[in-house]
Amino acid sequence: MTGLLASVKNPEEARQAAAGGADLIDFKDPVRGALGGLPGEVIARGVEAVAGRRPASATVGDPPMEPDQLMPAVREIAEAGVDLVKVGLDGPADLTRSVIDALVPAAEDGVALVAVLFADRSPDLGIIPALGAAGFRGVMLDTAGKGAGSLPAHMTQPELAEMVAEARKQELLTGLAGSLRVADIRDLLVLEPDFLGFRGALCGQEGREGILDPEALADVRSRIPASEGLLGKACADAEGAAAR
Repeated sequence: MTGLLASVKNPEEARQAAAGGADLIDFKDPVRGALGGLPGEVIARGVEAVAGRRPASATVGDPPMEPDQLMPAVREIAEAGVDLVKVGLDGPADLTRSVIDALVPAAEDGVALVAVLFADRSPDLGIIPALGAAGFRGVMLDTAGKGAGSLPAHMTQPELAEMVAEARKQELLTGLAGSLRVADIRDLLVLEPDFLGFRGALCGQEGREGILDPEALADVRSRIPASEGLLGKACADAEGAAAR
């Protein structure tokens, strides 16, 4: 089964998303790009607003891919109380591997890390085993450029299936996002990722930088079979796998 990830930008949207049936509440600042980060205090208030009704995730933002700068950002977001901390991996293979290795201590300390790869930047799916070995809890695909089409415009169905299968082999949570449209849902559900992520499609005519539209959220929710507790269970399963 697949859960619905709803990206929100403030505590009020977090409450609305939880009330509207989103399975995972994802905090980000859409004005600042694909992985625009919110201040830790805003995320903490959002987590409080959700009050444990749904698991939450948040991005560390777009700091340079330098281990010394990423680690403090990861710690800050984890301390805000989210269940999953998303880190974008976008750079040369050797730098990406060094970042993964540098984040091992955070994973060992119980921070649930989710790597975000960008479908419109020729992602290296070969790093997925390294993510599993480093103790990451999940991996997702997104798009860096929000004006160049949705995820399926950049990767074929077989390529997306390969990513989901490899991540599942490593016992990682899987997510697919990237300007997803209502029309994309049916084909992506066939792949059975752990979640599909949305922002723009939840904001009606205003687009991703607008405000959450309850009617748009209800429409997306109606097209994804209800999966009560799925993400919480998936997080727990991934934590158990990491402990082993």
